[in-house]
Amino acid sequence: MSPNFLPGPRGWGRLLFLSGFLPAMLTGCSPLAFINGAVPGDASKTVNGVAYGPLPRQRLDVYAPIDARDAPVVVFFYGGGWRSGERADYRFVGDALATHGIVTVVADYRLYPEVSYPGFLQDAAQATAWTFANIAQYGGNPGRLFVAGHSAGGYIAAMLALDPRWLDGAGVRNARLAGWVGMAGPYDFLPITGRDLRPVFNYPDTPADTQPIAHAGGAGVPALLVTGTADTTVDPVRNTGHLAQALEAAGACVKVIRYPDIGHKLLVGALSRPLRWRAPVLDDIVSFIENTQPCATRP
Repeated sequence: MSPNFLPGPRGWGRLLFLSGFLPAMLTGCSPLAFINGAVPGDASKTVNGVAYGPLPRQRLDVYAPIDARDAPVVVFFYGGGWRSGERADYRFVGDALATHGIVTVVADYRLYPEVSYPGFLQDAAQATAWTFANIAQYGGNPGRLFVAGHSAGGYIAAMLALDPRWLDGAGVRNARLAGWVGMAGPYDFLPITGRDLRPVFNYPDTPADTQPIAHAGGAGVPALLVTGTADTTVDPVRNTGHLAQALEAAGACVKVIRYPDIGHKLLVGALSRPLRWRAPVLDDIVSFIENTQPCATRP
């Protein structure tokens, strides 16, 4: 598994080039600017830079459907190897979900080297706690709140859903989550081999309970795990496949979708308006959120 869980500018450029968007490259428009530039200004009600804590990176953006009322809610965490990422780069995710009737929160969190594990999980839990307490004023229903994430953000969503330490520590029991969505997340990556990743998880003192798969036994939150068969960044068999097996063995409600010929970057890119034709990722996530019911694990 590569330690780099988010495409840099060249990675996004290659993604758009291979997806048939050469004009964006020729005009000099940055790939993420191109993707986000396809979002209409009036697609949703957007509130930027809301503080969920006192620190500079403890900020979030809210994307609410027009006239939202009692709508389901998603708190989304982006990837970047816990080293990089900006919520503004994921405007296309807020747009995608909000225009399908889902109030969406895209949260920043502290990154390495400002923090190592578990600092980013503590921030994510705090952002989720803020959402539970405040999302009703944006038309969201806190009783229908999901966490979701791509790549390193998928790891964060998994840990919030599976390991009660983090939401309990923020004053919210994880059983209150309606479900969670993992998009090509790293869930089973010990021993750590990537040099860039080692300090993030305090190597060599990396405990086994840093891994989402270590917490699958008590899972009671419905899960949707999506991945691409062409992912060469986060091994879909070891991570998505092994976690799904562990959840199923524990009696959890889990659905797995594997998209043929879809790579790591395109999995999240397919949420954007220019790239949705590549795979029905958005439709599948919306269907999961709209139709998921509570489930109970076996005793």
